[in-house]
Amino acid sequence: MSNKYAPSQIFLHWLTFLLVVTAYCTMEFRGLATRGSWQGFAMIISHFSAGSCVLVIMLSRILLRFRHRSPAILPKPPHWQTGLAHLMHLAIYVFFIVLPTLGILSRFYMGRTWWIFGIPMPVSSNPDPDFADTIADWHETLAPYGYWLIGIHAVAALAHHYLFKDNTLVRMMPSRRSRAKTSD
Repeated sequence: MSNKYAPSQIFLHWLTFLLVVTAYCTMEFRGLATRGSWQGFAMIISHFSAGSCVLVIMLSRILLRFRHRSPAILPKPPHWQTGLAHLMHLAIYVFFIVLPTLGILSRFYMGRTWWIFGIPMPVSSNPDPDFADTIADWHETLAPYGYWLIGIHAVAALAHHYLFKDNTLVRMMPSRRSRAKTSD
């Protein structure tokens, strides 16, 4: 068994990170764009696009978890740490599936055209703006908790690397390509 995750898992992990950063940045910085401007429109489309990609990638990552076993953590951590890690991963997966799903449903039930990567998405034939607003409120209320999940996840990975001196962080890092030495 390998001491690292499969390359596809590593790639999707870091792609998820970049897309989550994009989704959060477009949310946080949307106020810098004038409402109704092309910049504001670009922020909104970027937010919808990144969030939708996060949903698809998180579902793909679940499938990959069934296909590839997780590499062992060496030295082996105490059972309580392993249990806590599993709970944290479950929370991250559920959160980053539920949050974009709520965002998509709020747009769908609003009944107005919305876009992912510039492509118009379907809307409900029976729009319900009140329900859409409620779902959007849930989406906006839950979103800040993502900062905590990401922060705890990152701090735990760094603690494993620097304090516990195990291979937890290294298992998810991309491999460095070996460079052929050239003679002068």
